[in-house]
Amino acid sequence: MTSRDLHTDRAALKRQRQRALLGEAAFVHEAAIDEMEYRLSLVNRTFTKPLLISGAPTIWQSAFPNFTPIADEETLDCKPQSNDLVLHAMSLHWANDVVGQLIQARNAMMPDGLFIGCMLGGSTLNELRKCLSEAEIALTGGLSPRVAMCAEIRDLGQLMQRAGFALPVADKITLTASYDSIFHLSHDLRRMGEVNALALRKRTFEKRELFRLADEIYKEHFSDDNGRIIATFEIVFLTGWAPHKSQQKPLRPGSAQARLADALKTNELRFPDPDVHTKNGDT
Repeated sequence: MTSRDLHTDRAALKRQRQRALLGEAAFVHEAAIDEMEYRLSLVNRTFTKPLLISGAPTIWQSAFPNFTPIADEETLDCKPQSNDLVLHAMSLHWANDVVGQLIQARNAMMPDGLFIGCMLGGSTLNELRKCLSEAEIALTGGLSPRVAMCAEIRDLGQLMQRAGFALPVADKITLTASYDSIFHLSHDLRRMGEVNALALRKRTFEKRELFRLADEIYKEHFSDDNGRIIATFEIVFLTGWAPHKSQQKPLRPGSAQARLADALKTNELRFPDPDVHTKNGDT
């Protein structure tokens, strides 16, 4: 990839993570960890070789101390077919090649191994994105990348299939947080290590006027009854299995032994074949 093709400036992301104070703004990670633990509790299996992929190792290793940790680098430091469980923790939204990350994770899994990944989804910080865009257009007449565009859940499910996972599932939870102002929200994002690390971001400091105007717009359109601004954090969870012959397979089309209409106790409406033409030549 050329620099213009990249989504994330990995050097900038690394610097931001080093400066982050995640312990002071960990609520998104804590919610993701709670969900991960709950989902694993539903799986009736004992895992002996679990792998943890994360850009925030301290908080995730505390929750999963028996996992082997590796960094979420573009090339993962893992051996093929060496793990029966892989957790990819809150960093896929910064990957320059999401499918590549998923394929590498699948290759690290033993047959019938379990993968669970979580990442920020497309609705994350949509309020901030809209307000900054409106303010920048008003002041400069143009736009620049400021808030990372995270993938939508429907697209992520398809990416799991492309990566070769069996029985893929994508679902989400949504968190909301309130702040006194856009400046308090930005401060929290710095603590999280989730500020702008886009490869195409502007490299100059913005005038404070931009953020003052964005704060006014934010408070006008996205505030609660107490006048505090609302920020959305969407966490998408991706679940899939390394293929194995013992897993369920979809039935062949036309192989069903019962009609859905009979099960629902309703009438079946048959539509004409679109390839059959009428005598008048109309379709």
